[in-house]
Amino acid sequence: MRPTTLDAATLEKLISAAVAAPSIHNTQPWRYRLDPDTSTLEVRAAPERGLRHTDPLGRALHVSVGAALFNLRVAVAHFGWEPVVRLLPHPGEPELLASVRLAGPAGTSRHRPDLYDVLWRRHTSRFPFSGRHLPPMLLAELTEAAHAEGAVLTLPDHEETVRLLRVTATAERRNAEDPGRRAETRSWIRAGASDGLTGAALGPQDATGRLPVRDFSGVRPADGLPMATFEGRPLIAVLTTAHDRRADWLRAGQALEQILLVATARSARASLLHQALEWPDLRGALHGALHGRREAPAHVQMLIRLGYGPPGPATPRRPARELRED
Repeated sequence: MRPTTLDAATLEKLISAAVAAPSIHNTQPWRYRLDPDTSTLEVRAAPERGLRHTDPLGRALHVSVGAALFNLRVAVAHFGWEPVVRLLPHPGEPELLASVRLAGPAGTSRHRPDLYDVLWRRHTSRFPFSGRHLPPMLLAELTEAAHAEGAVLTLPDHEETVRLLRVTATAERRNAEDPGRRAETRSWIRAGASDGLTGAALGPQDATGRLPVRDFSGVRPADGLPMATFEGRPLIAVLTTAHDRRADWLRAGQALEQILLVATARSARASLLHQALEWPDLRGALHGALHGRREAPAHVQMLIRLGYGPPGPATPRRPARELRED
């Protein structure tokens, strides 16, 4: 599209596209401000929507905002502008995580042109996947999507995948035994709200116990949670960055969203295994997925479960008008 005047309707569409991104527990910890003099959209954190027990350092919040930032970039390019991004542009404003200047006209896009349409139908699927393998060409696309954002996507072998799932299961048990974390997670199961998770989005637990799907309710399977048999050999991809600073968290979020959108465009599904990243010692244990490769980044930012299966249901989103600051 050719650049147009940034009117109220277009601005709302840009923010709505950003808001369509995934966020931890669907907390949507972001807000936006337009500087009309420079045609710049500021992307700000909403720390009051952070998870004090689960995410005390705000790493997951930054990853979530990074995913929204990628969607914003896609939308800006779709409407004909070149998105000029700065991460953490003003060190004295810690809540200002990024800025996107609408320069124009758009140049050669760094991402696929069809991702704007895809971002509206990307949803997390916490349901069992089939045994059908993702083709090598798609795996190469996903790896390149991470690389384009300064991250690395590693595809561990079966033995390493089993170890990753074992570490994740340990984290899931710890979360269930921690009253503060358990209560915090359950507080984001919300019917009829514009944020959080509905019951339909939670999905079942794995009847075999091999795949540690997050139990948002804090209720043990014996107490009546729905059960299903998940894939026997899940594909778990490991997203990493070379460093572990705030800017790296934002880059990881952008890489994550590009991976998820490319997968969606190819009819693949995804869900996230974040539990082990919420415990410093277990996050460190995930590093083994890199098999000691010296050239590989050292900091795990996300475990991504990929496969073919049913689409996840849409989760609620806060209206764009409520997220804009004047």
